[in-house]
Amino acid sequence: MPAQAELAADVPLIDIRDLSKVYHPRGSVLRRLAGAPAPRLAAVDSVSLTIRKGEIVSLVGESGSGKTTLGRSILRLVEPTSGAILYRGEDLVGFSKTRMLEARRDLQMIFQDPYSSLNPRMTVRQTLSEALAVHRICPRPEIDAQVRELLELVGLSAGHADRYPRDFSGGQRQRIGIARALSVRPAFIVADEPVSAVDVSVQAQIMNLLLDLRARFDLTMLFIAHDLAVVRYVSTRVGVMYLGRIVEIGSRRTLFGAPRHPYTQGLLRAAPRPDPSRRSDTAAIGGEPPSPLDPPSGCHFHTRCPIATARCRSERPALTPVSGEQSVACHHHETAAGRWTGQP
Repeated sequence: MPAQAELAADVPLIDIRDLSKVYHPRGSVLRRLAGAPAPRLAAVDSVSLTIRKGEIVSLVGESGSGKTTLGRSILRLVEPTSGAILYRGEDLVGFSKTRMLEARRDLQMIFQDPYSSLNPRMTVRQTLSEALAVHRICPRPEIDAQVRELLELVGLSAGHADRYPRDFSGGQRQRIGIARALSVRPAFIVADEPVSAVDVSVQAQIMNLLLDLRARFDLTMLFIAHDLAVVRYVSTRVGVMYLGRIVEIGSRRTLFGAPRHPYTQGLLRAAPRPDPSRRSDTAAIGGEPPSPLDPPSGCHFHTRCPIATARCRSERPALTPVSGEQSVACHHHETAAGRWTGQP
C-alpha cells in the first residue's frame, strides 16, 4: 500500500461508511439483579465521512460527542463495532494485524496529551529511531541523520536528541510527537486536539507548523478540536458531532457563515469573543447534554433544540446535502437557516 500511489479523481483518500463504535459498560449490581439489559453506549453512531487528498477536515463538538473515538477508530487504535473504513479503496476493517502494521506507515496520529504520549524512559533519539527502524524507513546507519533532520523539521535541534521527555516544555513535547508521526512519511494524520494541552502562546506556533508541514509533504489530516477559532484557522471542511453523530458538515466558509443546524449555531454563539460589546444575553445552547447511555430518540438534539417538533422526537434525520458544500441532519434546517442572523 504505497503512500505515493495516485488516486483516481473520484476516489477519496479516506471513505468512512456507517461506522459505529458501541461499548457495553458493566451496569450497577441492582441493575444486573433486576435482569435489566446491559447498558449500551454508542460513542460513534453510524458515521459516514469522506476525506479527499490534501484536505484538513476538522471535527468539533462538546466533550463526549465521539470525536476522539472516531479518529482512533479510523486508525483501528479502537476496533469499530461495525461499518467500513476505506483507505485508497481498501477496507482497513478487514486487514490482518500484519497488514494493519504496514498500513500504519501511511496512517499516523498526533495525540492530545504530549505528556502521556511519549515514553518517559526513552530519549527523543530512541523514540524516533524506533519508528524509523520498525517501518524500515532507512538503513540503520542513516537513522541518526534522519533523527536530526526530523528534529530540525519541527523546530528543535540535534542537541535535543539525547534528552528525555521530562526535560521539555509542553509545546516542545508536542513537536516531538509531530516528529514521531512524520518519521514514517505518512499520507494521512489524525491530529487529536494537538494544541489543547499547550499554552495559548504556543498554540499558534504548533498550528502554523502543522500547516507548513501539510503544504510541504502534501499531507491529509483529520483535525479534532473544540476551539472554533483554531478550527476556523486550519480547516478545509468542518464536521460537527453531537452524541456520536455528525449533524452538519461543510466548507469552512459555509459552516461559519451560514450554519443550518441549531446545534452548530449554538456552538458558534457560545464561542468566546474578545469584544465585550458583542456579547449576547441569549443562551447559546439550552439545557444539559443527555447521557450517552440513554440518548433521546429521533434527533438526539431535540431535547435542547429551540425549533424541535414531534417529528424530531420520533424520526432520526439523515445527513442530507443542502448544497454542493454543505450537508445537515435536521428536519427543519430551512427554518434554522432563516433564524441565523450571524454571530452576535
